[in-house]
Amino acid sequence: MNGDSSLRRDFLRFLASSPLTALAQQPGPKDALNVMDLEPLARKALPPAHWGYLSTGVDDDLTLRMNREAMSHFQIRARHLGGVAKPDLSCVLFGKRWDAPFYFTALSSQRAFHPDGELATARAARSRNVLQMLSTVSSTSVEDVSKAFGQPPWYQLYMPASWAETEKLVRRVEAAGCEVLVWTIDILGGRNSETATRLARTDARDCHACHVSSERNARNRAKPMMAGLSGDLDPAGADWRYVDRLKKLTKMKVLLKGIDTAEDAALAVEHGADGVVVSNHGGRATETGRGTIDILPEVVDAVGSRIPVLVDGGFRRGTDIFKALSLGARAVGIGRPYVWGLASYGQEGVERVADILSAELAMTMRNCGVPTAGRITRESVLRNGARL
Repeated sequence: MNGDSSLRRDFLRFLASSPLTALAQQPGPKDALNVMDLEPLARKALPPAHWGYLSTGVDDDLTLRMNREAMSHFQIRARHLGGVAKPDLSCVLFGKRWDAPFYFTALSSQRAFHPDGELATARAARSRNVLQMLSTVSSTSVEDVSKAFGQPPWYQLYMPASWAETEKLVRRVEAAGCEVLVWTIDILGGRNSETATRLARTDARDCHACHVSSERNARNRAKPMMAGLSGDLDPAGADWRYVDRLKKLTKMKVLLKGIDTAEDAALAVEHGADGVVVSNHGGRATETGRGTIDILPEVVDAVGSRIPVLVDGGFRRGTDIFKALSLGARAVGIGRPYVWGLASYGQEGVERVADILSAELAMTMRNCGVPTAGRITRESVLRNGARL
């Protein structure tokens, strides 16, 4: 009997360590070692058209790729024996303190990626005290997201084509308690999302209503935030006078999202913007071929300390976030990675993304001798090996 028990134990140990057993187990959120581990899981979970929408750039996807490639243009100067055991990652934006200097940026209609959509994102953001920005084309209303988040989110504005509808939408958002309005200005002239179109053509479902550009207005009208509106968005003829009108219309802070040059950053300050977001829409606006982290220094230099500068586009690592903070960004927008987590595991997946990025950033700060996120400066970074 003792011999049989010994053989049984040996066999069970063999099974526990066998690669076949590992393959039979379903991976969970905690099995992701970095946020990129969630990308193939999301792709597997989503139909082709939805994956195409999430993964596309414009034209040849050059700017999409450059957002990532540009991270390698900057190197970190690690300073040791700094005595930093527990770095403080928190940041303050317009008087509110958040536990991390990154936020979940506005990203489409999230029920296309998980049944709980924006509500799962809101609950994850609440649990980690991370800022959430909600899209105009959200699949959940700002009122419901506010309940799940425990406070109103920042609201990303795709401006309605008519000013009367803009006023109606902005007043609704303000009535919901939102304190920050983020107007996206980088796709007013349209965009050419070829990768999304190609993948939609491979989808066996009837995707005409959701993924054909000519149906955009009807699609927009079905969104909760478009109730009573035409669905016609993004006036191509908008100019800087629209910023003046927004500022007069609302008491909310007004940020401009899609700033790509020092000249436009300076004009944003001149017209009273309360902040700017350096962004190329995740490589989904104009095919400029410029990564946002390459653009960031000129924008920061143009505005100085007058208004906060945020940035998004291609951030995948805590070291990426550290570089952006070194260059003067107040906070960093995370887009696709948290939606990969959402598509793969719902709220737990979004929380895992926040945990990974926080852990990576904290480790980088310890190894660079920086005790708080607010004390990360250009002394910690090089550009192509040279001081900035």
